[in-house]
Amino acid sequence: MSFGFVAFHYPAPEHVEEFVAECHQVAEAMRRQPGFVSVGVWVTPDGDAVVTTGAFESEEAFRATADLAREMGATPDGLSELEIRPREVHFLVSR
Repeated sequence: MSFGFVAFHYPAPEHVEEFVAECHQVAEAMRRQPGFVSVGVWVTPDGDAVVTTGAFESEEAFRATADLAREMGATPDGLSELEIRPREVHFLVSR
């Protein structure tokens, strides 16, 4: 069963570009991990939210990649110093 996520992040307006750059760094590292399928970094037209997406062959592959993100200084489970409100993360499974 494939596993994925969609996460809405809310960086402070003055930190959007820095936050997006960090997301792209994490995305590049994810691309090299076993079980990786796809990743995306999006910004809403109004610039209020950064939306990240990811797909993996399994939940285990996602968990391993999340551990890598933590090692890089990303905070997949919480609020970074660049965000002004808690992120919204939705996990997905294929059926």
